[in-house]
Amino acid sequence: MSNYLGIDWGERRWGLSFGDELAVATPLPALIEKEESQRWTALADVVLKRKINAFIVGYPYNIDGTEGFKIKEVDAFIKLLTDRFCLPVHRIDETLTSYEAELATPKSKRRAQRPSGIVDSRAATIILQDYLDQIHPLL
Repeated sequence: MSNYLGIDWGERRWGLSFGDELAVATPLPALIEKEESQRWTALADVVLKRKINAFIVGYPYNIDGTEGFKIKEVDAFIKLLTDRFCLPVHRIDETLTSYEAELATPKSKRRAQRPSGIVDSRAATIILQDYLDQIHPLL
């Protein structure tokens, strides 16, 4: 049984989603704690409670497929993730996932929702679903 945690990493918020052998990604509450150390503690709690076997992290490529300017920061996050949890990490192109996630929210509410991490977790759900569709193409 595989349990996956999708992550849309950001400097202030980490969007999360969960998926398993049913190959359906579902959003989880984003980690919006002010201090990064608190986000790591909250992440460890999710990993333990959900019995996570692997991480799927959005990787910031540009539209043309070249590496985005946030690559080094995401690589540093992935290294910490690997060091802390000793679980596999899979990178998935996150191009336009935040934009796609924002489309689900009326324009008038987007700015108000941003701090809640709802959009970040929707983006994490898109990222994870892309991965699940790749490994379970017939489902």
